Amino acid sequence: MFKKINRKNKKGFTLAELLIVVAIIGVLVAVSIPIFTAQLEKSREATDLANLRAAKAAAVSAYLTEDATVFDTDASTGAKTIKTSDIYYNAGQGKLSDTGDAIGKGTATKGGCASTTFGTYTYTEDSDVAGQKIKVTIGTNGDVTCKFVK
Repeated sequence: MFKKINRKNKKGFTLAELLIVVAIIGVLVAVSIPIFTAQLEKSREATDLANLRAAKAAAVSAYLTEDATVFDTDASTGAKTIKTSDIYYNAGQGKLSDTGDAIGKGTATKGGCASTTFGTYTYTEDSDVAGQKIKVTIGTNGDVTCKFVK
């Protein structure tokens, strides 16, 4: 009636072995999440600095070519003066405009970007530029200042 089962040919893993493997994987995941998060924030900070450099390059180019985006022209004399109105960097188009798009990525969590200062922009422990736009100011002598504003 009952058939004897041959147990000499054991194949597979025991429950204890599987639990140990799962525990090891859990520890590896727990260690890697903070590292991944820090690297993600570091890449956001690098993106912000790259956008600031691009904004400065666009401003210098507009200044040197006497672009209407940064200069007002007097209709009677034809003299050009630098605009005092707000000028922003539009990252989608890669140029300056009267309205900028919000491109800030970095948050208050410091990721440790290698280059933390560019012009007036410095990451500190409480820097949070997420969702902010880049405002460009051009001085009368051509000095360009770029900074994130809300």
